[in-house]
Amino acid sequence: VIVRYNLGPEVVVEVQEEATVAELKEVVARQQGVQPERLRVLFAGRELKSTSTLQGPSCWDDVLLRNRLHGVCHSDGCHGTEAEFYMKCARHPTSDSDHSVALDLIMTNSRDVPCIACADVVDVVLVFQCLERHVICLECFRHYCQVRVNERQFVYDAAIGYSLPCAAGCTNSLIKEVHHFRILGENQYERYLQYGAEECLLRNGGLMCPSPGCGAGLVPPDGARRVECDRQVGCGFVFCRNCREGYHEGVCPTTQSQTTAEASQDFVVDEEATLRARWDQASLLLLQESTKPCPKCSVPVERNGMNTGFSNASTGLVLPGVHVSAGGCMHMQCPLCKAEWCWLCGVFWNRECMGDHWF
Repeated sequence: VIVRYNLGPEVVVEVQEEATVAELKEVVARQQGVQPERLRVLFAGRELKSTSTLQGPSCWDDVLLRNRLHGVCHSDGCHGTEAEFYMKCARHPTSDSDHSVALDLIMTNSRDVPCIACADVVDVVLVFQCLERHVICLECFRHYCQVRVNERQFVYDAAIGYSLPCAAGCTNSLIKEVHHFRILGENQYERYLQYGAEECLLRNGGLMCPSPGCGAGLVPPDGARRVECDRQVGCGFVFCRNCREGYHEGVCPTTQSQTTAEASQDFVVDEEATLRARWDQASLLLLQESTKPCPKCSVPVERNGMNTGFSNASTGLVLPGVHVSAGGCMHMQCPLCKAEWCWLCGVFWNRECMGDHWF
C-alpha cells in the first residue's frame, strides 16, 4: 500500500492483502514514531474506519462476479457483507438508479500494442479473450462488426447469444458481453439485434415467413407442412414448410440449388500482424528485442539487415530509408521523423559512429 504521512512523500507500506485499517495504522505508527490511535486514514476524500479492510478489486472478475469480495458495511442498519459494484457513465449525468454495463474488453493501451488490423498504436483498444489476447483499435473493431453484420456472419452461442470471435479467427474467443457491439451505432445495432433474434428462432425449430416484405418469426407445430403466417404479427401468407413456396399438395417443385456466395473478404487480418498485436508479455519481449526507440521521437524502429529499408514497428510497414547492406548497417533513419541515428549507440549519427562501426 502506498501512503503519505501528513505532507510528506509517498512511501510503500507492506501489509497483508486482507489487512484492516487498524493494522495499517499500527505499521505506519511504528514507522513514524507515533501512537496508532492518533492516526486518521483518509481515502478519496473520506475517513476510513479502523474496522474497514484494505482489500479492493484486483481484476475484472472481482467486479463482475458475485461473492468475490467481502467486507463490513458501515451504513446504519445494514448487515451486508458482500461487495457489489455499479458502473456509471462519466460523460453523462446519471441518477442513483442508473447503471452502465462494464465493457471489460476495452482498455487503455498502456503497452502500446499495435492494432491487429491497421497496425496503428492508439490510446484505447479492445483486447479479445483469446489465448493470444489480440488487440484491435475501436475504429477497426467497429468496421469488423459492420462487415460481419452485413454478411450475417455473427456466431450464435446458446449461452452467450449472437457474438463475434477474435478478428484473427482464434478458437474459444467469443465476446461474452454483447453490449460491446453497441459500437455499431443505433441503426446497425438494431439490425444486429434483429438478426440475433432470427438466428435464435431458427436454432430452436422456428422459421421466418418467406413472403416478401414480411419475415415474421413463426413457431409452427412439429411435423406440420402447412404453415400460415400469423396475421397479428405478419401477413397471413400460407406456405409449404419444406420448400417455402405457396402451400400446395403433393411433392414440392424442383428448384435449382442456389450456391451461397463465399463471404466477402472486406475485413482481412494479416498473419504477421497477429504476431505483433498481442496483449501478452511475449509480444512485448519480441518488440523490445527486435526494435529500438528513435532518439528523437521514440517510435520503435526495427533494423532490417537483409533488405533496403527500415520497418516501423508501430505500423508494421516497410518504409524506404537509408541503404542497408546484407551485413547490416548501423546507420538508421527513423521512418517517422527522418532523424538519422546509430543502431548500436542509440544516439544521433556522428563521426565516431561512422568511423567505428558503420557496418
